[in-house]
Amino acid sequence: MKKSFLTLAVATAMLAAGLATPALAQNSAVTNAILSQKAGQLDKALVSINEAITNEKTKDKAKTWFTRGDIYYQIIDPSTQALFAKYGKDLQPGEALQKATESYNKALQLDGPAGEFGKQVPARLQNLYGIAFNAGVVGYQAKEYDKALAGFRQASQINPQDTTAVLYSAYTQDAKQDFAGAKASYMQLLSLDAYKSKPAPVAVYQRLLQIAREEKNDADAQKVLAQALVAYPNNKTFLIEDLNRSMAGNNGGAAAVDKITKTIAADPTNANLYAVRGSLYDQQKKTDLAQADYKKAIELDPKNFDAEYNMGIYNFNQAAALYTKASKMDLKTYQLKGKALETDGKKYFEASVPYFEKALEVQPNDPGCLSALQKVYFRLGRNADSKKMEDRLQALKK
Repeated sequence: MKKSFLTLAVATAMLAAGLATPALAQNSAVTNAILSQKAGQLDKALVSINEAITNEKTKDKAKTWFTRGDIYYQIIDPSTQALFAKYGKDLQPGEALQKATESYNKALQLDGPAGEFGKQVPARLQNLYGIAFNAGVVGYQAKEYDKALAGFRQASQINPQDTTAVLYSAYTQDAKQDFAGAKASYMQLLSLDAYKSKPAPVAVYQRLLQIAREEKNDADAQKVLAQALVAYPNNKTFLIEDLNRSMAGNNGGAAAVDKITKTIAADPTNANLYAVRGSLYDQQKKTDLAQADYKKAIELDPKNFDAEYNMGIYNFNQAAALYTKASKMDLKTYQLKGKALETDGKKYFEASVPYFEKALEVQPNDPGCLSALQKVYFRLGRNADSKKMEDRLQALKK
């Protein structure tokens, strides 16, 4: 402090003698800015420091830019804002914070991270980040989404690798239904260094998938899903999404079975998954595997229509095959083997009944189930029950 006053005194003496040089005059502008700031005269401080940043002798000094940062920071510092906010009345919203940020960054660039001023910059920027982020939160809570977004974006500019500000920007854009903007923010989030060594939150991928579906952008949905599965290979939501997309493409081959098997591993109590895999095995003529999956689905959920119905169909088809075989025999062969085949066929018809009846409880107006039961009851000699099913089928057609 003593040295500063001595410098000021010398400069004043030279001015009085008419001997001041341009360099000394501009150095005094930085000093005057500091003195005015300490005196609480930020209007004068701003005039002096803004002169200094345009002068060839002082514009490349770290002290000049650090001082400028401190002056603008004082205008928005929560601890001094009540006293000094008046000096920012002619500034645009966020301008003081922006100029403080650019000033500190310039000081760091000129001084380096180990310099007298450079080493102070990170703490100053962290404080500015907090001010910007808190402004975003206040705006969001007040549903003033443009103000909120401005705050979060300024916070992100101060710390470009910070994930929180970008995530909150996306939340804000979602809230104001700017889905294109939200999508851009979520994609920006995925590109940050923090998520190069670890996956982004599950919710980020889920929201990007949802936006892609809302936009009916199948290519984007597929791309996001692929990224999500790399990040979270055992996440049941993403596995089911992948499975549904595969099934929608009529892919009933080995790849689909592999996908659903992985999904079952992630969600082993989901009866629907077993029922779907059972139907895939049916398509592949792997009857034993299909039966095992249908039974597992029914064990987990007795009201699973597909599993109950498909078990009924399996037994129905077995019975029908035996009756058809018997009907094609000549009389002599039929007398030897036909009755035995029909007896076995009847057992399969009887086995199908409880499955069809349970399926019909779940979906009382399913025409396929009504038709199958009508035929089974007739084969078993339950004519009254067969007539009831026939009547219900006819009622559906009206």
